[in-house]
Amino acid sequence: MTNNTGITIVTGGASGIGLATAAWLLARSRSVLVLDHSEANLESARVALKEYTASAAFAALDVTDEEAMMQVLSSNIPAGTAISGLVNSAGFGTDIPFLETTSKTLRDMLEVNLVGTFVISREVAKRMVGTGGGSIVHISSVSGLIGNKGRSAYGATKAALVNLTQVMSNELARHHIRVNCVCPGPIETPLAAAAHGDAGKLLWEQQVPMKRYGSPKEIANTVGFLLDEESSSYVNGQIISVDGGFIAAGLLPA
Repeated sequence: MTNNTGITIVTGGASGIGLATAAWLLARSRSVLVLDHSEANLESARVALKEYTASAAFAALDVTDEEAMMQVLSSNIPAGTAISGLVNSAGFGTDIPFLETTSKTLRDMLEVNLVGTFVISREVAKRMVGTGGGSIVHISSVSGLIGNKGRSAYGATKAALVNLTQVMSNELARHHIRVNCVCPGPIETPLAAAAHGDAGKLLWEQQVPMKRYGSPKEIANTVGFLLDEESSSYVNGQIISVDGGFIAAGLLPA
């Protein structure tokens, strides 16, 4: 059985869902390595998490740079040190009609949302194999489960994370590594605000049965559950929507 005493890595950890997850972990005395491509966001995260300086480390990382990723891991987590958790929260999306979506947009999203997640997961899993296992959580999206408008590129990359979760959970279970996936609905984050806009926000609120956006903390609570060995030791390969009922809704009442 794995335990909760190793380091947990959070990509995209300096804002939104990633930052809320890092705060959730640190508040429970877990050691966390916060990775983010934005130096400005990292500085803000250091301030937001200043009460946990003994347990939190921060490093800049573009998840599409495999060589840099290897260097960041080796310099921040010495060989033999247990990595108990990995949260893949780095990603971005846009709202663009399919006929207007360029191949470059798709490739850019694939590199961040899928390839970056794949590479760091592979390298961290290799470390976990040698230190007793761990828990990996991918942050996908409800747009990876159904055909939301304007999400052809974003949705395709997030749908790929669902299958990656299933394959990884299948292959890695014998190494005591659990892999699960959280699919948020609309969440109050800076990225969502930029992607949705005012009109998009109103549309989401109309379609979600709970009639509101979720908070990053509400996603972090579910991610934390999946990371915690005591709480979720037999949960593996699951795709969990945290979306106010959006996926299950169907035609809403007037």
